[in-house]
Amino acid sequence: MINILFSGNEKVFDGILTCMLSIFKRSTTKEPFRFFVYTMDVSRIKPEYTPISDSQITFLNEVAQKYNQENVVIKVDVTELYEREFGHCPNESAYCSPYTLLRLFADMVEGMPEKLLYLDVDILFNRDITLLYNIDVTDYEYAAARDHYGKYLLNPNYINAGVLLLNMKKIRETGLLKKSRKLIKEKKLVFADQSAVYRSTTRKKMLPQRFNDQKFLHKHTVVRHFSKRLFYLPYPHTDNIKQWRVSDIHRIFRYYVFDDILYEYLYLKKKYECESEGDYE
Repeated sequence: MINILFSGNEKVFDGILTCMLSIFKRSTTKEPFRFFVYTMDVSRIKPEYTPISDSQITFLNEVAQKYNQENVVIKVDVTELYEREFGHCPNESAYCSPYTLLRLFADMVEGMPEKLLYLDVDILFNRDITLLYNIDVTDYEYAAARDHYGKYLLNPNYINAGVLLLNMKKIRETGLLKKSRKLIKEKKLVFADQSAVYRSTTRKKMLPQRFNDQKFLHKHTVVRHFSKRLFYLPYPHTDNIKQWRVSDIHRIFRYYVFDDILYEYLYLKKKYECESEGDYE
C-alpha cells in the first residue's frame, strides 16, 4: 500500500483530483493507493474555510477505484484537534492558509501508517511515484528537496515542505512534529509550518531537486510543484499558476506533456459539477 496525505478545505478538490490523476497515469505499480485528506471547519476565520465535502471525497474515491478497486480516499476531520492545538495561535493568519498546519498532526491521528508521503495539492507527477516513495528513509525523520528560493535566501539546506516522505516511527521517537507544534503555538514564523519542521529536524535526507521542482520541468523531473514563483517578463512579478489553470499552463509555461492528465481532469470536473446539480446523464 502506498500512503499519501493531502490537507485542505473544499477548494483543494481540483488539486487533489489532478495530482491523483498524474499519479495513476505516470505510475506502473500495481500496488494500491490510500489517500488521506486532513480537513477542518474554521469558518470563524474566513467563511470559505469549510471542510472538503463528503460528495467531493466520494467522487475522488470513485475516480481512484476506476484505476484500482483497492484504492481508497479517506477524509479525516481534525477540527477539534486543530482548535485544541492551534486555535488563535500566532501562525493562524500566516502567509498561507491554516490548512497547511494540518500535516503537523500526522503523529496524533490514529491509524496513520509508518511511511507516509505528504503532498501539497499543487503538484503533478511527471514520472513514476515509486521513484520517490521507495526511497529508504529508515534512518531519517523524512526526506525532502531544497526550497528553490529558500536555499539561496535562508540556508543551503532549507527544505520545501510541499513534498515530505515521512518516517512516522522515527518522527515519534525524536518528537519532530511535537516540537514543530510547540514552535507554531509560541512564535510567529515567516513560513509557518515549513520553518517549524525545518527548525525541529534532527536528521533529514536531502533529495535531488527533481523530486520537488518548483520552477522548471525537465525530462528527469519526478514532481513538478506549481508553487508561487518569480517571473522576470514582461516585468518582474510573482504569480501563483496552478496546474488546474489549464490555459495558463499552455500559454505561460508552454507545457503540453500533462495534457492527458489535464483533459481528463476537465472532463471529470464537469462530470462532478453536473452530478452535483442532478442533471448529468
